[in-house]
Amino acid sequence: MQNVDASVLKICAACPIKSIKQGIVQANANDTLLIKKGVYKEFDIQVNKPLTLLGENYPIIDGSDQGEIITITADNVIVDGLFIINVGTSYTSDYAAIRVVKSKHFIIRNVVLEKLFFGIYLEKSSYGKVYHNKIIGDAVEEFNSGNGIQLWYSNNITVEKNIVQHVRDGIYLEFSDDIIIKDNISTNNIRYGLHFMFSNNDSYTGNTFENNGAGVAVMFSKKIRMHNNVFKKNWGAASFGLLLKEINDSEITGNTFEENTVGISIEGSNRIDYKNNDFTNNGWALKVRGACYGNSFIANNFLYNSFDVSYNSKLNDNLFDQNYWSNYTGYDLNKNGIGDIPYRPVKLFSYIVNRTPETIILLRSLFMDIIDFSEKVSPVFTPDNLQDKNPSMKRIR
Repeated sequence: MQNVDASVLKICAACPIKSIKQGIVQANANDTLLIKKGVYKEFDIQVNKPLTLLGENYPIIDGSDQGEIITITADNVIVDGLFIINVGTSYTSDYAAIRVVKSKHFIIRNVVLEKLFFGIYLEKSSYGKVYHNKIIGDAVEEFNSGNGIQLWYSNNITVEKNIVQHVRDGIYLEFSDDIIIKDNISTNNIRYGLHFMFSNNDSYTGNTFENNGAGVAVMFSKKIRMHNNVFKKNWGAASFGLLLKEINDSEITGNTFEENTVGISIEGSNRIDYKNNDFTNNGWALKVRGACYGNSFIANNFLYNSFDVSYNSKLNDNLFDQNYWSNYTGYDLNKNGIGDIPYRPVKLFSYIVNRTPETIILLRSLFMDIIDFSEKVSPVFTPDNLQDKNPSMKRIR
């Protein structure tokens, strides 16, 4: 609720208040600091009372590579419309353009960050929103770069409509629950477009993760909902669109996995529903490693992947049903839209390539066709019971 006694304090070179730090000292709780267009060479700005920092025509806050620029330690703080540059780089401190520490009910919006180490860093904070910001780093190596948006021990945060590029990890979460990550674009980052660990009951909807070093990594978490995201052009020898490691009781629906080395790499993940996803032109659509049980793959489209499904075990406890497979060559005599013979998506050649990567050069050879046919007739190396008994004859919309 807006305080009726709140004032607007103007900050500019010709104003009585010439610096943001001076404005914070003179302001009362719930006041607005209206920062006029200009360049403010300031760092270590401590926002320790409920205030609104409002930029007019994107004033530049230049930290001169000295360290952290804005640190918020109060509740009910709004930062809006600033252009922040030149965060200090350190090998011992995670300097950020904006850090929020033990704060509630904060908003960071319409902020542009460039020449940064870490961008927006939320630490033990809750009930906040990071909205419509643009974070453009210049990261080259992992060891001397930071993340675009980082959440650590934070909860009930919405991260929405941000653009993050050329940092280490676009969005990073650790020990952060009940987070909504929505409609962000995270591209061209050194490591991951999104990376989170030990974070539960989070939702990821409508995001684009493209051309990152290794796509998106989701680890040691449960009750995750990933809906209608795009994972695209994450290429590299050890790259993937999405890595799932020790993920349980989650939903992955309506996503697009296109032109990745591996669409989804899955390890130690159980009771996940994969539904209505498109896997298109990937090297491998799915790589299922060990200890994955009780998962269901229903009504997905597998389109023109080099390999649809790869398994490193003969055991299968997962359900594949009613998917469309572009490589399916069966028939539908009763015209009910379901193939009359089951489809076995795991090819012997994918098993061979997993064990001996050099054999990939035989991918389009007659030899490959012969060994895959022999394995289909009499399975020896691939899971005997891994088949889609109701393959769709038409692409699922």
